[in-house]
Amino acid sequence: MTTPLRRQYLEIKRRFPQAIVFFRLGDFYETFDQDAELVSRELDIVLTSRPIGKGQRIPLAGIPHHALDGYLAKLIAKGHKVAICEQVSDAAKEPAPSGGKGRTLMERQVVRVVTPGTVVEGNLLDQRANNYLASLAVEGERAGIAYVDVSTGEFAVAQMDADLLPAELDRLRPAELVLPEGQDPPEGLQAAVSHLEVHRFDPEAAGELLLAHFGAASLDAFGCADQPLAVAAAGAVLAYLQENQRGALGHITRLSTYNASAFMTLDSQTRRNLELFASVRQGPRSASLLSAIDLTKSSMGARLLRRWLGQPLLDIKELAQRQARVQFFFQSAVRRGQVGSLLAKMPDVERLLGRISAGLALPREVVSLRRGLELVPSLRQAIAADGEEAAEASELLARLHPCQETAALIEQAIDDEPAASAVGGSASGGSFEEGEVIRAGFSPELDSLRSVARDARQYLADLEQRERQQTGIKSLKVRYNKVFGYYIEVSKANLRLVPAHYQRRQTLVGGERFTTPELKEREFQILHARERQEELEATLFRQVCAQVAAEGKRILELAAAIAETDVFCALAEVAARYGYVRPEVTQDDEIAIRDGRHPVVERMLPSAAFVPNDTHLSNQDAQIIVLTGPNMAGKSTYIRQVALIVLLAQMGSFVPAASARIGIVDRIFTRVGALDDIAAGQSTFLVEMLETANILHNATPRSLLLFDEIGRGTSTYDGMAIARAVVEFIHHRPEVAAKTLFATHYHELVDLAAFLPRVKNYNVAVSEEEGRVVFLHRILPGGADKSYGVHVAQLAGMPRPVIQRAQEVLSELEDKGDRLPRRRRPRQAAVQLSFLGASDAVLEELASLDVDGLTPLQAITKLYELRERARGPNP
Repeated sequence: MTTPLRRQYLEIKRRFPQAIVFFRLGDFYETFDQDAELVSRELDIVLTSRPIGKGQRIPLAGIPHHALDGYLAKLIAKGHKVAICEQVSDAAKEPAPSGGKGRTLMERQVVRVVTPGTVVEGNLLDQRANNYLASLAVEGERAGIAYVDVSTGEFAVAQMDADLLPAELDRLRPAELVLPEGQDPPEGLQAAVSHLEVHRFDPEAAGELLLAHFGAASLDAFGCADQPLAVAAAGAVLAYLQENQRGALGHITRLSTYNASAFMTLDSQTRRNLELFASVRQGPRSASLLSAIDLTKSSMGARLLRRWLGQPLLDIKELAQRQARVQFFFQSAVRRGQVGSLLAKMPDVERLLGRISAGLALPREVVSLRRGLELVPSLRQAIAADGEEAAEASELLARLHPCQETAALIEQAIDDEPAASAVGGSASGGSFEEGEVIRAGFSPELDSLRSVARDARQYLADLEQRERQQTGIKSLKVRYNKVFGYYIEVSKANLRLVPAHYQRRQTLVGGERFTTPELKEREFQILHARERQEELEATLFRQVCAQVAAEGKRILELAAAIAETDVFCALAEVAARYGYVRPEVTQDDEIAIRDGRHPVVERMLPSAAFVPNDTHLSNQDAQIIVLTGPNMAGKSTYIRQVALIVLLAQMGSFVPAASARIGIVDRIFTRVGALDDIAAGQSTFLVEMLETANILHNATPRSLLLFDEIGRGTSTYDGMAIARAVVEFIHHRPEVAAKTLFATHYHELVDLAAFLPRVKNYNVAVSEEEGRVVFLHRILPGGADKSYGVHVAQLAGMPRPVIQRAQEVLSELEDKGDRLPRRRRPRQAAVQLSFLGASDAVLEELASLDVDGLTPLQAITKLYELRERARGPNP
């Protein structure tokens, strides 16, 4: 036989089959059946069982209701969805069914579904990073993507080539991805995946949903009317929120359309290799570029800085605007200090507004928003400027809306120290647990009800004293509980003194409880007043929240301006504190850096210990730098340093250098390090070759390429052949021709500079004295001819016998001449060029070529020019 409670649960579970149902039973959230087994396993809690009928038991696992957030965070972090099912009626107030026993079954309903991409609880979120819910609509070689952060209200869409999706998803790192039913997620995706019916991705239906949500007549205002796949993805996101987090829809007040080609492309390898957001060895944030430049004071600023770092600009005009605002704060330490101290007190306006709009805010969160709004006038005053600086200040001030009416409303309505929590939550119409929320004087009716409650407390105290005197029972007490209401409690020893007009209500082991006609009448008045007070206070609080949410668009504009102010002020502080300069960003094809420094490594060394270096790259005469030098000398640090300076410049920051002129870079590619992909059955060398192939297929003359030890995963001859072929390919192919930093131990590659005019040799200087090797970390023109590998092995702590034997073997190889030649001089180079299929004119010119009087470099260059003509436009 199925019990009523069991039937109620099964009906709710039927409506939420993909979610774990947290079913409220008294002071616990219980899970049943497979949910219980899953929760027990994931949360490491006890799995028990519950009888549901004769001889039948079902799995059961539960958590205390007050511990919900902690357990919820663990489940969400593991990609699960949780449906919160609350008790929405008070069974104690319901009469028992006619002829039945006990009380009626409590009414229960799912008040919200929490999924990885729809979290709004502050304690479940990383305050300094966005939490995105994304959706994809793919059709052939084109794709639409939409993403939303329901906690901040950010909502954006784009349509792009499908091959750009991996990089875009890696940038966003969505917590949850929504796809059409039957579609597999992208390979390597690290996010929870949810599916919607295919018709939800229909562009026409999605467009109508968007128009209805924003109350607009056309999508032209949002810039996506001609992007059906972007519209389809955006509509699917809204449809998913309607099903799972309807309360958050009120916070989604704007939609922006962006073009992925307007930003520098950074694939997952580049983000990892450059350690933009996390150190490969030291974990999240630590020793990353983000950690080095993040001096933001507010959560809003921290999230914006992270977005800018992951999406460098290509538009010089917009970059100049960012630089000018950083300069505005850079020029005044006093302004930075004043603004910084105010921002440090600023609450997370975006996410507070999100919880208010969703109906989930606690009273103290509304008060926190008010205090943030009250800081805005002081912030505006600290930013205000005149003269030449007025233009930069005015743009920020125009968006720093004071929102004084909203702040005043909250101040008038909500007490400064309101009740800490609400029973049932303000969203479900519950009452407040303790203390007062609505400020005295805001509602005359509420004030009157509170007066009744205060009078009642005094009446009960007077009644208790009077009854003690009249009966002679010194221990008599007037008490209250939810089951019996108000009563008079008398101990068993004093029952003989109880007056005749006392009416017995309950017998206890140690005494009895009574009531009187007078107490009954007062009970009705008191309880009615208290119930009405709770209802009215909750209603007034919801009304205030609704009025605040109605100003959401203006408050979100304010939050965006606060975030930008925070980022500009933080970047200026970084520049002032660590000696950064404003770079010149151009449309030229040149990167010229004087005394550049690695922004992360320099912080880890003692003051002034980092050795700065120059860089000159140009598509015209210095397209490829072949960098040689010993291990541990700083080759990898140098090439990464150049990339990080370019990236910082294109996000609008100042850079760690004495001066910098940066030609816009459309993509940064990196092939560094050694990494197996065992799960995919890919060796270190295969991973290296796959990444290199990707670079060669997608690089453009505007790209910046970083190669570190390419070819080392195979035999020396194979590795050297591949490394040389890669350099030649980048040099010769005009559709690639990218600026390249090529660090290598194949010293033979320095010979390429003799006949490839845009290849330049540089090396990392080393001082060798009396058997001691000192790394100078200085980048100098020319090639190196030794790697000092045995010396590095000694520094690494190799056993002395191994070091000694290695020296012996190295000496033997050098004496016998069996090792590879360190560096062939141009006159010794055996250059073999194929002229198969060349035209008669080229062959005649080749036959008549007179090399007498030419230098080896001139002769080789002439031969290569003829060979290129022989190969034609498609070599």
